[in-house]
Formats: sequence, C-alpha cells, structure tokens
Amino acid sequence: MSALAAGFADISHDSQRVFRAVLDAFSHPGRIVAVPAKVETAGALSVAATAFVLTLVDRETPIWLAPEFDTADVRDFVRFHTGAPIVAATEGALFGLATPARRPMLDGFAIGSDLYPDRSATLVIQVPALRGGPAITLRGPGIDGGAAASIAGLADSFWSEWTANRALFPCGVDVVFAAGSELLALPRSIAVEV
Repeated sequence: MSALAAGFADISHDSQRVFRAVLDAFSHPGRIVAVPAKVETAGALSVAATAFVLTLVDRETPIWLAPEFDTADVRDFVRFHTGAPIVAATEGALFGLATPARRPMLDGFAIGSDLYPDRSATLVIQVPALRGGPAITLRGPGIDGGAAASIAGLADSFWSEWTANRALFPCGVDVVFAAGSELLALPRSIAVEV
C-alpha cells in the first residue's frame, strides 16, 4: 500500500488562495489561472485538478471519477481529504473528474432545472495543455468582446457537445480544464466559436 499524498502544504491558506483563483477563472472565462499553492497529488491527478478538488469538494458533494482516476490511491486521497462520496454513475455526481478519453464528454451529468439551475454538475477535465490546441473564441459574460483559447487534447466533437450544453442555459454543465498547475474555466453561459 502506498502512502497517502499530503494534499495542501498549508490547508487553510492554500485553499483560500485556490478558491480565489477558481473565482478569477470563472469570472474571466478563457483566462489561464495558475494554482497559487503547493499541492502533493495522488495517482494521475494534476496539481490543478487536485487543488480544485481539495478546495471545492466536500462530504456534501458526490464526485465521479473517470476510469483513469478511479484507482485506490486517488479514491483514498479524495475520501480522506474531502470526505466526499465517490459515485459510480455520473447522474449522482455534483463534480466529475475526467480526461478527453471520455466520449461523449458531458453526457449523463446533472444539468439542474429551471427552478434549481445551481444543482448542476461541474466537470473537471484534465487535458495535456491549455495552450497549443486548435484556436477557439469564447464569447459571453465576463469577456470583453472575445477571448482566444487553444486547449490541447480535446476531440472535435467536444465543441458540438458544448454548443448543445450552452443551449440549455440557465441549466447545463460547467467545465474546468486542468493542465499541470493551471486552470481555465468554461461556464455554461459561454458561447464557443471554432
């Protein structure tokens, strides 16, 4: 049995700094935000994905793990540090950890309802890089005109899925892309031009 990864070096201050960074990413869709904390990761999780989970997931927020993350070390890490229930079905998750290998990417996650759009899921997609992929333009709240992005590793079909997801607004899934120690948020209100 391997040792349990420590997570944040300074739990209180690091989680506050990461929370502010996540807010910055969601307030400015398309902006790449560095994780401002030292984090010891588990398994195949990146620093950014780990920091997001440690900051926003708790015992009240069921989480779904893609097969790449559904390993003993990641499950033990998530349970120990967050207390979150790990669910087998995407429908029961408020958070999900995925890779671009999942297709369709957004299928099955909670989208909320007209009365309770906040009951939708947030999907963290760990990608190879937040730069160097096909160029896209993001438009919507928090963006002055348009924002350029070039997320690497996504299938072309993801953007069709995203368009269908955005059409559900105010319902729909929110996405956070994680690569290395950086995050990029894609709220459901954002239109993407490929």
